[in-house]
Amino acid sequence: MKKRERQLLEHFRCLPDAQADLLLEFAAFLAGRHARQAEVPATPLDIPRPAEESVIAAVRRLGKTYPMLDKDRMLNATSGLVAQHLMQGRDAREVIDELEALFAEQYRLQCQEDAAGA
Repeated sequence: MKKRERQLLEHFRCLPDAQADLLLEFAAFLAGRHARQAEVPATPLDIPRPAEESVIAAVRRLGKTYPMLDKDRMLNATSGLVAQHLMQGRDAREVIDELEALFAEQYRLQCQEDAAGA
């Protein structure tokens, strides 16, 4: 096992179950941003927001809804909101509302950039 893997495992073992679950969801999100898609749609997919959803699950859902957006750029843009929820206890629904607005705005900006470049 590599040093970084041991460090991650040590941190994981120190977390309460709820926080460990969040870490797993976030790790899956990070791993997913590197997954390749054969064809990226030009318009957002219609993936409805569930009645109950964690912030990390919302980021993953929005990443799937807007697969045309740059994953690294979106991670940078969303990390502050995720941290506000995880570290400061900010309400999940409020953060998810802001995440949805952020993704929609980034999509709008990308469409403008694409139209200007065409």
